[in-house]
Amino acid sequence: MKNHATLLAVLHIVNGSLGLIVALVVYLAVAGGGWISGDPEAMWITQIVGGFIALFFFVLSVPSIIGGIGLIMMRPWSRVVLMVMGILNLLNVPVGTVLGIYTLWVLMKDETLELLRRRPGRPSDDMLA
Repeated sequence: MKNHATLLAVLHIVNGSLGLIVALVVYLAVAGGGWISGDPEAMWITQIVGGFIALFFFVLSVPSIIGGIGLIMMRPWSRVVLMVMGILNLLNVPVGTVLGIYTLWVLMKDETLELLRRRPGRPSDDMLA
């Protein structure tokens, strides 16, 4: 299950990184349209609209990257972050849906829970008793 967790982490990091690229491209495309027009009112409107769209993609992308890094480091909190992102990804047909299903499948397994509880360098409950 460790291989699935690592693959899932990498997929979320890549998905989040692509989301950040989309945010930048959308902002430049929308705001660029206003800049090209040369109309001050169009520039103002397209910068606001492009900024909101880019912010939307940014807010959806950053938690995936953070959760993916946390899962690679076997941090227990990463499970919650990535489960929320997996549920949100279910709405992103078709690739996000597949990622969402895979996320929920991996993170709901008992083996993954055990893996996150006993991350490397952390004493297990058996050793403390």
